[in-house]
Amino acid sequence: MKPSVSAMLLVLPVWLTLCGPAQAASIAPVTDQEAAHLLNRLAFGPRPGDIASLQQMGADAYIEQQLHPENIPLPDALQQKLAQLSILSASPGTVLYQYQKALKDARNDSDESKKHRRELVGSIMEQTAAARLWRALESPRQLEEVMVDFWFNHFNVYEAKGFDRALVASYERDAIRPYVFGHFRDLLGATARHPAMLFYLDNWLSTADDFHANPRQRGTQGQKGKSTGLNENYARELMELHTLGVDGGYTQKDVTELARMLTGWTFDPRSMALRNQNFVFDMTRHDDGSKQWLGQTIRADGRNEGERALDVLAMHPATAHHLSFQLAQYFVADQPPTALVERLAQRYLDTQGDIRAVLDTLFHSPEFRSPANYGSKYKTPYQFTLSALRATGTPVQNIRPVLGTLAQLGMPLYGSQTPDGYKNTETAWLNPDALSRRINFATALGGGYLPLLQPLENGQAAGMKHIEKNTEKQMEKISMEKTPPRQLMPPPDPEQLQNTLGPLLTPVTRNVIHQQPAALRAALMLGSPDFMQH
Repeated sequence: MKPSVSAMLLVLPVWLTLCGPAQAASIAPVTDQEAAHLLNRLAFGPRPGDIASLQQMGADAYIEQQLHPENIPLPDALQQKLAQLSILSASPGTVLYQYQKALKDARNDSDESKKHRRELVGSIMEQTAAARLWRALESPRQLEEVMVDFWFNHFNVYEAKGFDRALVASYERDAIRPYVFGHFRDLLGATARHPAMLFYLDNWLSTADDFHANPRQRGTQGQKGKSTGLNENYARELMELHTLGVDGGYTQKDVTELARMLTGWTFDPRSMALRNQNFVFDMTRHDDGSKQWLGQTIRADGRNEGERALDVLAMHPATAHHLSFQLAQYFVADQPPTALVERLAQRYLDTQGDIRAVLDTLFHSPEFRSPANYGSKYKTPYQFTLSALRATGTPVQNIRPVLGTLAQLGMPLYGSQTPDGYKNTETAWLNPDALSRRINFATALGGGYLPLLQPLENGQAAGMKHIEKNTEKQMEKISMEKTPPRQLMPPPDPEQLQNTLGPLLTPVTRNVIHQQPAALRAALMLGSPDFMQH
């Protein structure tokens, strides 16, 4: 690497103070930096022309528009791409039935049945990922996509765990996406009752200690005559991660009592496939004794015990604070101002957990709009990869290089094994190895060496491990070759890219880039320290 490039990679990001074009008298002028800030936080970075469009609209109008995505039409091209994905309209029961059948058929050890299983699983995972990535890259409803990322991570499930391979698409579609701007209680209930969460955190197996399945009947978990007992996994994460927070004032006794209240919350794969019944409350599995939880006596009331628990947790002051801190950390700074968190928590309580109202307060806060917080966040691998693709205006047909890149950068899509999801702070992602991998991706994208324009043919679905391994080999090959590899798509226009990223690049970075050959400039911009921040 040339010394000038090395020096560039050590430069700390600095934001310019340039005024945008003249605005209509009724619209407060929006500087280039403020426009870039809004597009970096409420969206996955600017695309060509986005900064000028936002300046014409005005900051407040842009925020209002993004808070109401139902009023923003989706482009025809994106709708056509999404219409190709059968997973988006399939019921979770149908997909789960196909998945289980493929697993059963593969037990005969024939090569054909094993191939069918791999292709089915690969197709499910790739279609699920394509829907997320195409929307994040092309949808003008950018804040909606940002909030899908935020809330899925908050209510994380791990795609590679058993049945969840078949259920994640429905989980995002049915339990996350419809509620990202609604009331938190509705979102909490939708995730609690979805089979993906019930399976991931094992609540579908949780029963009263004295439960025994009828040996003549198949239990909802597919076991015969076996006592499973109480499982506390979901109850613990429900309070620690989803609502109150680790310092929310509950005890281990409260975890156990909440788990008892949630016994019988389960699902039956057969009912899902035959009757489209995704959630089942099984009274025979429920612990119908009284409970002492969070200082309250909970009388036996079947399913209503769990619903009452969700009501209490959703409106608990500790939940308001926990969620407000997470939102402020995601949108403002790794260590968000205490005063801002407190104002957001109060807004949450005053509006009965109205997420849109809390976001409106956040985006109009002086802390969020302060230039001191422009570029103060370090991009996660997901944000970095998407923002690079959006900035270059690269149309993505083949998502495999994107999935492989995310895995290489340590953030495989739907791939967090632990229920706390992925971190969004600088300390979690800034390290030499990860930085070198980001630069490799910037080099590949900036040089036109990624096969993003090649649509996959039917029957080509591959597993995530194969995609990750193949991407790693491609990146290593690109970084080690002395001569440029064969271009697989037109490389980004460096002049257009600089116009798109103008306020995001410091004068030092621009000066270094201008001294390099034109063929390297796009890669240098995408691999610069400035672009790593948002």
